Amino acid sequence: MNGVKRQALVIGAGPAGLMAAGALARDDCDVVVAEGKPSVARKFLMAGKSGLNLTKDEPLERFLAAYHGGCAGLVRAAVVDFGPVEVADWARGLGQPVFTGSSGRVFPETMKGSPLLRAWLGTLDGVTIRTRWRWVGFDGTGYAFETPEGRQVVTPDLCILALGGGSWARLGSDGAWVPWLADRGVNIAPLAPANAGLVVDWSVHMAKHFGAPVKVARLTAGDTSVRGEFVVSARGLEGSAIYTVSRAVRVGMALTVDLCPDLTQDEVAARLAKPRGKATVAGHLRKALKLDPVRLALLMEFGRPLPDDLAPLVKALPIRHAGLRPIDEAISTAGGITAEALDGYAIRAIPGLYACGEMLDWEAPTGGYLLTACFATGLAAARQALV
Repeated sequence: MNGVKRQALVIGAGPAGLMAAGALARDDCDVVVAEGKPSVARKFLMAGKSGLNLTKDEPLERFLAAYHGGCAGLVRAAVVDFGPVEVADWARGLGQPVFTGSSGRVFPETMKGSPLLRAWLGTLDGVTIRTRWRWVGFDGTGYAFETPEGRQVVTPDLCILALGGGSWARLGSDGAWVPWLADRGVNIAPLAPANAGLVVDWSVHMAKHFGAPVKVARLTAGDTSVRGEFVVSARGLEGSAIYTVSRAVRVGMALTVDLCPDLTQDEVAARLAKPRGKATVAGHLRKALKLDPVRLALLMEFGRPLPDDLAPLVKALPIRHAGLRPIDEAISTAGGITAEALDGYAIRAIPGLYACGEMLDWEAPTGGYLLTACFATGLAAARQALV
């Protein structure tokens, strides 16, 4: 470049965008990050309120299997280069020690996002962050923004989009970019909720159980089966186990719950075959199977009228629901820019433009997979743009 620095623009200051910006600046680019909100990484900080699950300590092959969607291969390749080990080392390098919980999930010892973010921002030498710069589409070959100083049009040498998917619009991921790219010939798979709760129209009898956790259960939908916790809420079912099966539920798989995952169906049947004496059916179920009130309530809610042979129902209780919660309430989204529209991270239809993070057509469950992929694809997109 004959000593002339390339002018790089990153649109979106979440984990993917900041990771891309840092990589571009380290290669001696002049980098501007445009963020529509008054501050950066709002969704990242929101995640930090529940502990900031950065990644997961598990064999890489298992970790990579968590990614699905048309761009899953692209994401997996990025995670091979910058995966769980590298994410943990990166956090430590920012002066933020991490620890691994009992489930393998990796967290900063502070259990917060703000200390890590402050340390991270302090390393972004050569990066100018402009907040309240909201991208509003293209203007010829430039990128138009609404800013406190009025409309601005930027024409960089290269641009990386890191605008997120379509969930939590109030934090910045509103999916407004979809029609702008589609109008330029970019193929985009429709955005859909991922890692979302289920809508359930409860009977009045369930109200006293709202907020109760279901700690001993196994959920199954299609080929996806997970033992884990979920919560009964006024709106339906929520929690990590529900999020894990949400992809299968979204594509139409029936959902069942095993209320006694530590017992076989034969063992359940044998316990229920014992004389119940004067006990009610509910009392017999509670005593014979040690069902707590919330699991017993679920059985009554979804299993009535109860059959004579209760064992199959206990082991595979069908969950009636009205689908996933709306996309803006989901933790993440599926869909996005398709693999066919990309050459690596470069958008084929628009020279000099790249995309990363949740804008791409992939999804994964919670548990560290989402943040790791955003870090990894942001870094990978920057590396490709620098070639």
